[in-house]
Amino acid sequence: MSASPVLSVENLHLAYGKHEVVHGASFQLQQGSIACLLGPSGCGKTSILRAIAGFEPVRDGEIHFDGRRIAASDLHLAPEARRIGMVFQDYALFPHLTVADNIAFGLRDMDRAARAARVAEMLALIGLPDIGTRYPHELSGGQQQRIALARALAPHPALILLDEPFSNLDVDLRERLSLEVRDILKRAGTTAILVTHDQHEAFAMADEIGVMSEGRIRQWDTPYRLYHEPADRFVADFVGQGVFVKAEVLSRDSVRFELGELHASVPRQCDIGCERCERNCPIEVLLRPDDIIHDDASDTKAEVVAKAFRGSEFLYTLRLPSGQTVLSLVPSHHNHAIGEAIGIRLDVDHVVTFAS
Repeated sequence: MSASPVLSVENLHLAYGKHEVVHGASFQLQQGSIACLLGPSGCGKTSILRAIAGFEPVRDGEIHFDGRRIAASDLHLAPEARRIGMVFQDYALFPHLTVADNIAFGLRDMDRAARAARVAEMLALIGLPDIGTRYPHELSGGQQQRIALARALAPHPALILLDEPFSNLDVDLRERLSLEVRDILKRAGTTAILVTHDQHEAFAMADEIGVMSEGRIRQWDTPYRLYHEPADRFVADFVGQGVFVKAEVLSRDSVRFELGELHASVPRQCDIGCERCERNCPIEVLLRPDDIIHDDASDTKAEVVAKAFRGSEFLYTLRLPSGQTVLSLVPSHHNHAIGEAIGIRLDVDHVVTFAS
């Protein structure tokens, strides 16, 4: 028997005036899990985070947290009564306070010795034990981000909310720091929700991800399943890289396209697109860059029309004889020129198809 969720969001509707920005969002979060709301700007993800924190009222639906109902159309528990910590996009550190005083800000109910001990514990947890006397302006962006996290964790919240916490950092630092923050949260045993538009951050940090668009959660799943088993075309397009190529149904468990035959169950989308899914029904196959393997021995050729150097790999854009293009990740010692024809073969473990 599974444990009760620490957070349950049920059919949540949020609005600013007459404009509804979240339409019936639902998800649950278990104790100690890290979740992410992932989507483009304006999709409603930050509004959900703010409603959980208590900064936005609920038009309809309910939020249950830590065994009690905290928000509904007829209920709004004050933010300070929710035992929820929040890390803001700009960190919101107090510039006139030392690092130690920033972390201790929410610990006013403790005596001085207990407060100092908790601050020291937090500094050790984030790997910065010796900077308690410094001020925020003396720290790097990555250090400030960890101090903001330590301040949010210090009062023992049951849930931490992180609103685009890495957006002010350069790209290389974002992914490394997101892994570090995940490790800190896991060691602290803290449940957390991250909001971001960056799938690399989401994949690095989260145990489960809700992909959002236009105020709706399109799929709530593990990162692996979002990438390999997207629920619809939006998720398939938004998560990872890939292209859709034309194909046709051969049978209930096989499809054929320009590069050969693939065996997989014809998905629900095909049944929606046709009166009945039958031979020659037109569909599209999603091909990821890791589905197309460079193989000099292959008789199947494709023309290099673009390439992006990524250090250990090239991302090639390849034109097939029909004119359709596909992507392929190739080790960078295979440095082919634009216009060159190279051998390719299929290696598709997860066949993802959609109705044309």
